[in-house]
Amino acid sequence: MIAIGSDHGGYELRQEIMKHLEKRGQEYKDFGCDTPASTDYPIYGKKVAEAVASGECEKGILICGTGIGISITANKVPGIRCALCGDCFSAQATREHNDANILAMGARVVGVGLAEKIVDTFLDTPFSNDERHIRRISQIEPGYEPK
Repeated sequence: MIAIGSDHGGYELRQEIMKHLEKRGQEYKDFGCDTPASTDYPIYGKKVAEAVASGECEKGILICGTGIGISITANKVPGIRCALCGDCFSAQATREHNDANILAMGARVVGVGLAEKIVDTFLDTPFSNDERHIRRISQIEPGYEPK
């Protein structure tokens, strides 16, 4: 199950991504927003991040105008590794190397066609499980003390 959410800036792109997920046969849970009326991105960033962190959803997709604010918000939730991606290479690398569990995109940065390809890349790329990447991810977590 994929958690998906956006503020007003990402509303239209989120509608297109949900259609794309349906075509893929991918189940998702929509956390809003419900209209393109102005709203605050932290509300939806937190809802999606909490759903992923709790295990309710396996991965998440977040969209705002630039993707910046909503990704910063998601990354405040423990256990979340949200990556802002505007290209397929970044989406692939963040899954392989960082085991990112939420994809953020900027609706004013990427168009529908590219966004769909980024989503596909993010969802279809597995984590590498390389020891070096596992080690580095553990260093991201709160409480890590460099030696």
